[in-house]
Amino acid sequence: MKETLQKVNQPVRKKDAMNLLLGKPAYVDDITPQNCLVVKVLRSPHAHAMIEDIDVSDAQKVAGIEAIYTYHDVPQNRFTMAGQTYPEPSPYDRLILDQRVRFVGDAVAIVAGADEKSVDQAMKLIKVKYQVLEAVLDFHQAKDHPVLVHPEDNWKALCPVGADNQRNLCASEYNQDGDVDAVLASCDEVVERTYHTRANQQAMMETFRTYCEIDPFGRLHVISSTQIVFHVRRILAHALNISKSLIHVEKPRIGGGFGAKQTVVAEVYPAFVTWMTKKPSKMIYSRTECQIAGSPRHEMEITVKVGAMKDGTIRAIDVYTLSNTGAFGEHGPTTVGLSGHKSIPLYNNHLEAFRFAYDVVYTNVQAAGAYRGYGATQGIFAVESAVNELAARLGIDAVAIREKNMVQEGQVMSAYYNEMTKSCALNRCMEHAKKLFNWQDKSKVRVMPNGKVRAAGVAMAMQGSGISGVDVGSATIKLNDDGFYALSIGAADMGTGCDTILAQMAAECLECQVDDIIVFGADSDASPYDSGSYASSTTYVTGKAVEKACCQLKENICMIAAQMLECSNDDVEFDGKVVTCLSNHKQVTLHDIATQSMCGNTIATQVTVTHSSPVSPPPFMVGMVEIELDKETGQVDILDYVAVVDCGTVVNPNLARVQTEGGIVQGIGMALYENVQYNDKGAIAENSFMQYKIPTRLDIGKLRVEFESSYEETGPFGAKSIGEIVINTPSPAIAHAIYNATGVWLRDLPMTPEKIAMSLCEE
Repeated sequence: MKETLQKVNQPVRKKDAMNLLLGKPAYVDDITPQNCLVVKVLRSPHAHAMIEDIDVSDAQKVAGIEAIYTYHDVPQNRFTMAGQTYPEPSPYDRLILDQRVRFVGDAVAIVAGADEKSVDQAMKLIKVKYQVLEAVLDFHQAKDHPVLVHPEDNWKALCPVGADNQRNLCASEYNQDGDVDAVLASCDEVVERTYHTRANQQAMMETFRTYCEIDPFGRLHVISSTQIVFHVRRILAHALNISKSLIHVEKPRIGGGFGAKQTVVAEVYPAFVTWMTKKPSKMIYSRTECQIAGSPRHEMEITVKVGAMKDGTIRAIDVYTLSNTGAFGEHGPTTVGLSGHKSIPLYNNHLEAFRFAYDVVYTNVQAAGAYRGYGATQGIFAVESAVNELAARLGIDAVAIREKNMVQEGQVMSAYYNEMTKSCALNRCMEHAKKLFNWQDKSKVRVMPNGKVRAAGVAMAMQGSGISGVDVGSATIKLNDDGFYALSIGAADMGTGCDTILAQMAAECLECQVDDIIVFGADSDASPYDSGSYASSTTYVTGKAVEKACCQLKENICMIAAQMLECSNDDVEFDGKVVTCLSNHKQVTLHDIATQSMCGNTIATQVTVTHSSPVSPPPFMVGMVEIELDKETGQVDILDYVAVVDCGTVVNPNLARVQTEGGIVQGIGMALYENVQYNDKGAIAENSFMQYKIPTRLDIGKLRVEFESSYEETGPFGAKSIGEIVINTPSPAIAHAIYNATGVWLRDLPMTPEKIAMSLCEE
């Protein structure tokens, strides 16, 4: 760490912790009126169909029904629900309601009524006649399939991402550095394997929900559980075909998002109802709706070739990813890139060549979206598993092969957009994890007296810190009377604690207490522009904006004080409480400065700074797991998980630790339990938490998290991100441990007891 820090790198309690603990009103449904229209959506029972006729006459007669809308009633300009910076890479392929339904659960009609009972009754009375069409359910067959998911003429892609709706392609790309085929041909050993990761649900506690009303100025006021207030404003303007100036979006406390709320899943329906009726409305997704019509992780099939010499030197990596975007293209073109660009560079040390290609295809299943890890999770499972297979084939310890090949500080990573690693403690993470976990002993397979087998596995990971050259973070810091500060941000605290860590940064700059910083955000009318809380951008990008804004405000405070003290600007010193004239030792307090600033003052006591970074410095992580496996049943129990993370300077150790623990738990769920399966009609089986299993506290064993900090010179106080990387190591580490216990490689997630037991029967 390059400096002595007082507020940053301290375990400050979250600003909202006590109110949340006490159950005070905080979330959308807590703080918005209950006396409003209830909005629900009638959903398609077919994976692919055309609506031939829809009769709502009987439904409209139900007492309390305000309005029922069908595809006849909505604007016909297509848009995307992906919360991304304009122009969005995701194709414009949505209508609010469409005559063509593209998955089981797709929206058919919007029903708004005085209460839930009347809306439910009306939905049962809507008569829909469908022309059922052939569905494209297998993503292996989707590319160039004769059945098109999006045959419409007004489909469009704003960015050159290789999209072609006439080929069921949402995106396609090929890139290469060096002669991959020649290098692979000259390697002693080449491992080629295909890995399959399924869709996963974010399973956040608070489901999708939005409240809408018309404000006193005739504008659409939207209160939503969202990560992206500014993107919501733009998306709704496109969907409703109205001016952005007529929309005001704010978010209260969010009950979890994990990327799900980077997509405008629920907002468009109540927004349309309120805009049409001019009455307040609210939509709250049921858990079943979240499961069948949400925005889960993209299913991917990833083929990896790794070429190495007998001594374990990895010389070439070739990755091809086939990604299933589902019925719509939200985040399809962008998630897939991370599957290669954030897995291949991990083995940069001796890499002579790499190739990375991908296709993202449309199918008639639930549309995918953003989920923590955002494609890197799938790619890292594949590449890390292939490296573990390579190590086993060569007879080299899995940690040793990584120590030989891992990316080092100061290297240019050709597979990571040619960025240089100016901060990289991956080697120290590995060394620290090896000792903390006791890899030397635990890596040895042990058969317990009860017949169960204990074994260990390892994986490493990288991510990014925002989207380089794209993401924008802004902060406004204002000096108030009495000498406290108001920090306004457009980033959304999703429970991650960004309100707290950004306040810590402000307090560090202004040499005050964290409690002296009040935080406001995010509101599209009042907050400075921010891309939103996604892509692990908030700490790194918005945090730098906070740092710059506070430094500028500090200079302005000193200028006002210099006038009051009748000395030059260079002759004053600010210690957070008073400004002292160094030549005559006169002082004025911050309270006096704040009061003086409100009378005859022309120096700003409110500063706004906008920041964007041309680079996205990766955080790094090592994960090691010990499992106990029952060969008779295939049951896997997690005994111990050690994680060591390099996220640059750790801004708040407590929050960083719980972020890491939470990500590991989600990764364990992806590895062992979580699955989204479709029947032959395209319907999802796991439509509740009775069927869709996520880990409980009893499933995750002992978690141990520590940090090896590097210093990232482009980040605030040397910080990088931590939000996403923490989910990436469990799947490959657990797969490795299962192999060590059984001699069987499982390449299809989740690795359920049934799969393990059946694979052992096949041996």
